[in-house]
Amino acid sequence: MRVIAETEKSDIATVYIAEFGQGKYLEFVESTQPPIPREKKWVLIVSTLFGCPIGCKFCDSGWQYFGKLSKHEILQQIDYMVAKRFPRREINIDKFKIQFSRMGEPTLNENVLNVLEEFDQHFKARNFIPSLSTVAPIGRDNFFARLLNIKKRKYDDTFQLQFSIHSTSYAQRDKIIPVKKMNFEEIAKYGENFYSGNNRKITLNFALFKDAEVDVNIISKYFSPEIFLIKLTPVNPTAASKNNNIVSEVFSNSNVLNLVRQLEALGYDVILSIGEMEENKIGSNCGQYITNFLKMRQKFDDAYTYQLIFTNESS
Repeated sequence: MRVIAETEKSDIATVYIAEFGQGKYLEFVESTQPPIPREKKWVLIVSTLFGCPIGCKFCDSGWQYFGKLSKHEILQQIDYMVAKRFPRREINIDKFKIQFSRMGEPTLNENVLNVLEEFDQHFKARNFIPSLSTVAPIGRDNFFARLLNIKKRKYDDTFQLQFSIHSTSYAQRDKIIPVKKMNFEEIAKYGENFYSGNNRKITLNFALFKDAEVDVNIISKYFSPEIFLIKLTPVNPTAASKNNNIVSEVFSNSNVLNLVRQLEALGYDVILSIGEMEENKIGSNCGQYITNFLKMRQKFDDAYTYQLIFTNESS
């Protein structure tokens, strides 16, 4: 792995671009959550695929796909960021979180599970919080079964699982996420098995955009508020959302506020995850610097405005 560029240093987040040869590039990120200091919470976001074959309509990873990362290549990203701050690989952080969700649908790569199995052989973390976000593609039964087994054995109290739903309309969901997926009944059943009563609730994520269909009656029909929580995020400004005319929903409008009230009335915990606007400029939220700067060269007023600093560090 050769880190070829990173965004300007920031107290919020840094995006790294790495080259793996044969035209393969990926990104990984380290971030904080102001005003919480890094020693209290530190988040690493790593890629699991070289691009992504799914092609979600507001995600920039889907413009190319060059295959799965090996276990070693996933660990290299983690080690690069950890070694800069903790050379002994002993991470003394109150909440040390790794999200396997930068580039690629993680359930398409079994090596994500191998990293989870062997993590404590490479790093010592006082409070390690693994996190996985998925659109729940079908045909990955073995992955989900093994994930459940690993979670129960090693991370029963800490694992964060998120299903990216985005719409309660199957037709709209299929348009946004153009791959065969678990239906709501299948997601609910898996979540019920995953949740053991003493750990974190399963997250249902809705990246809100104008005309998104989010029906609280459908949510309550399938997903128990005792097991699932709802996270609402705005669609981030990406090349894909721009090219597909997907406009982010404004969180201050009455539709969103009314949705939150309805969900809370049904007993759901609701997280409004707006994030730092500065993250859009850094490019750490969702979109890919690789796509927009190294390939497409698109210009934005509200995203990807941080300068890339080119380096030449090997790992």
